[in-house]
Amino acid sequence: MHQDERIAIIGAGPVGLTTALGLARRGVPCVVYESLSTLAREQRGAAFHPPTLEMLHELGLGEALMHMGLRIPVWQMRDRVNGIYAEFDLGSLADVTKFPFRFHLPQHYLSAALLDELRRHPLVEIRFGETLERVELEDKSVRLIFSTENEHRETRVPWVVGADGARSTVRKTGGFEFDGFTWREKFLVTNVHNALETLGYTGTAYVSDPDAWAVVLKLYDDACDDLWRVAMPADPHVEDEVLLEPENVQRRLREVLGSDMTFSVAYSGTYRVHQRVADTFFKGRILLAGDAAHINNPIGGFGLNGGIHDACNLAPKLADVWEGLAGEDALELYSRQRRTVALEVVQKNSIRNKNLMDEHDPNVRLRNQQAMHEISLDPQKSREYLMETSMLSSIVRADQIC
Repeated sequence: MHQDERIAIIGAGPVGLTTALGLARRGVPCVVYESLSTLAREQRGAAFHPPTLEMLHELGLGEALMHMGLRIPVWQMRDRVNGIYAEFDLGSLADVTKFPFRFHLPQHYLSAALLDELRRHPLVEIRFGETLERVELEDKSVRLIFSTENEHRETRVPWVVGADGARSTVRKTGGFEFDGFTWREKFLVTNVHNALETLGYTGTAYVSDPDAWAVVLKLYDDACDDLWRVAMPADPHVEDEVLLEPENVQRRLREVLGSDMTFSVAYSGTYRVHQRVADTFFKGRILLAGDAAHINNPIGGFGLNGGIHDACNLAPKLADVWEGLAGEDALELYSRQRRTVALEVVQKNSIRNKNLMDEHDPNVRLRNQQAMHEISLDPQKSREYLMETSMLSSIVRADQIC
């Protein structure tokens, strides 16, 4: 069996690549394995919160990213019928962050920037087209069993980081629990080439309705100025082929956006949404990060950001262990800090956001909207709410855990 003394990272998405760069910056050699033959371009996370931008700048990616993307300081909460009931401006947090805005950039642009940086680094190897079949935990190492187009092979590594997404092979074969639940409805996600500002939308808008709520985001695209993502609920009992018929997509877009225009649809797809957190993010020589460790609904943009925060918390701690500057208690601290944030911040806020948007009781819905309206008008309450929803307070919460 091949013995590899480098740290293995499974998954070449934003979380795995960020972990690799954090380790490399500390002089720790690592190898990243990815089952695909190239970077994924899935319709996934696209909104970065202020603390995430701070972390990426500390890794040296700021200049590359800031030449792309959209800065969105103001976001709305809307009722589908009655319009805006609350509006928040992240510019009010300019005294606590260098990035008082949401930064909209589809995650594959970040992955590409990370990959460019890592390919110049002598301590990092990226191996595409290698599918992990299982991990086997040993006393002082982890056995990894891979398959490629032509063979199966095994290697032994001192540490493995599972950043291989919601269906993580590392988590499943490493013996982790993944408790939580699945939302009843599907999510229908579209990208449209239309100037939705003409309908009154800011770059981020959350539209409340018991049956036709929507998340509306303006996206950066290097080939198009007016690309927007609209995510909305879909009937779980209807086949995808029916939901995705062009006339049905148009009907749903008109319904949730309150317009009878014909939309120029560039992409449409459906997916199921889960709320789950692993029982621990550290077991033996195995660590979990990102969607492999915790998944949530996309309302609020906590998933991608939480995964990057995992990576930036984990990399220096794992580097300290590698260099003999800390014991494994540093990795137990990583698990406590990031799992607590996953439960107390990511899960709580993403579930609250969805429940706020699709509340069926009209009286409760009205009270909720009035409460958010009052928060938006109160400078102190608005500031506290922005600190929480921007995930700035989650960094403080993690640092409180020892």
